[in-house]
Amino acid sequence: MDLKTRLLDDIKTAMKAKQADRVATLRLVAAAMKQKEVDERISLDDAGVLGILEKMLKQRKESIALYQQGGRSDLVNKEQAEVDIISRYLPQALSETEIDQIISGAITASGAVGIKDMGKVMAQVKPQLAGRADMGVVSGKIKAKLT
Repeated sequence: MDLKTRLLDDIKTAMKAKQADRVATLRLVAAAMKQKEVDERISLDDAGVLGILEKMLKQRKESIALYQQGGRSDLVNKEQAEVDIISRYLPQALSETEIDQIISGAITASGAVGIKDMGKVMAQVKPQLAGRADMGVVSGKIKAKLT
């Protein structure tokens, strides 16, 4: 079963179980998927759905940081619950050594020698690490290795 179908089936299951918070979060994800499909006139595959999930997860984490600064623990708890729900659909995160190995392999394969070749390396690692690592951290690691 692909990720999109699994998400839509989970909405129905959560509705039957009367899990209002879970239904609301999954409907937000479904709406974002539908919006992207309509805007770009495509049918999302698992990679596209993962991209949407990562974006939504990043937004939630940024909101949590802002709410913590503002002392709004009620909103922090709500956002954290959404993070927990969305995270269940992402693949298991890679360890630091696995990420380093993938980066080293991509640097070797692309023949990158300096920071100007960072785009080539990122193009190779992104499909392998999508949804499994924070791309901001990966970018920093690549930059460190290329300088």
